[in-house]
Amino acid sequence: MLIWKKTNTLDVDIFDVWHLAFVGLFAIWSGANLLIATALVVFIGILKIINSDLMKPTFNDLLDAPENNPMTTTHMNYMMNPIIMVFDKIFDKIFPWLDKYDFDAAKLNNKVGFWGSKFAIGIYLGIFVGLLAGQNPTEIFELAFTAAVSLELFSLIGQWFIDSIEPLSQGITDFASKRLKGRTLNIGLDWPFLAGRAEIWAAANILAPIMLLEAVILPGNYLLPLGGIIAMGITPALLVVTRGRIIRMIIIGAIELPVFLWAGTLAAPFVTNMAKNIGAFPEGVASNQLISQTTMEGPMEKFLGYLVGNASQGEIEFIIYAVLALIAYLLIFMWYRREMNKRNAAYTAAEKSES
Repeated sequence: MLIWKKTNTLDVDIFDVWHLAFVGLFAIWSGANLLIATALVVFIGILKIINSDLMKPTFNDLLDAPENNPMTTTHMNYMMNPIIMVFDKIFDKIFPWLDKYDFDAAKLNNKVGFWGSKFAIGIYLGIFVGLLAGQNPTEIFELAFTAAVSLELFSLIGQWFIDSIEPLSQGITDFASKRLKGRTLNIGLDWPFLAGRAEIWAAANILAPIMLLEAVILPGNYLLPLGGIIAMGITPALLVVTRGRIIRMIIIGAIELPVFLWAGTLAAPFVTNMAKNIGAFPEGVASNQLISQTTMEGPMEKFLGYLVGNASQGEIEFIIYAVLALIAYLLIFMWYRREMNKRNAAYTAAEKSES
């Protein structure tokens, strides 16, 4: 796509390749052959890269960065953008008055302080799970402390990994720039370059108890959130589409979290089987227990992998579902692309009027 000038983004975030790999492997596990699974991965991968170009001006706006800022991302988180934008447009038409009640996310985070931190959320979650399991006070304390430390280290260790592959990413960037004769490229990074925006964490703090409640009462869900309760699979996308309007982020996030829970439930047999095959199944967990993730990036793509895999077995019902799902997925993305192009044109017009 770079050679044919279909994108200006060079994806150097090697870490996020696993999201597409998961979709392909899940499709194969569901019945697809390698060729069909690869075609699905390429299809989604192309849309991811197109999306990175579409989001670039919004990133500049959110970061208050100049036009020549090279940072964008191809992360799977942002493939929720089209669905989020559907609800955002509904807000524009029906509930625009809610925006006047919006509030400063940074001030909210400061007021909540420790009691809204990832560590505190881990404590609450550990106590809740321990009580559900009928554990004694000592066991509940151990579980709460373990959950708190795990959540606190979750993003920190991820950042260590990102930092460790930075020299490789920079080497790829330098090589590509040289080969493309000095052409200016956007650099596709991991999503956390937006992590400094307080709206992400304010929304995550409020969505955490909402997700826990939804997990308990949601029909068809068999997952109880742990690490995924910080909702990193959806909050960055909410920030980009709503451009930081926190009330919209919370309401739309609460509406869409069930999609993540259902996708995690659907993928649980595959995740459990894979964990056992590679020796990563958690110690102390019953062998018949299923494991998965509650806000795994790309829930819609997990459903596509499942449908395409089953359709590959020749079942007419799944073939129809898979075709309709792929068409709907593409059409919604095309509509989203048109809306983002309108937004980007408005950014360009504003810049010209200022200059």
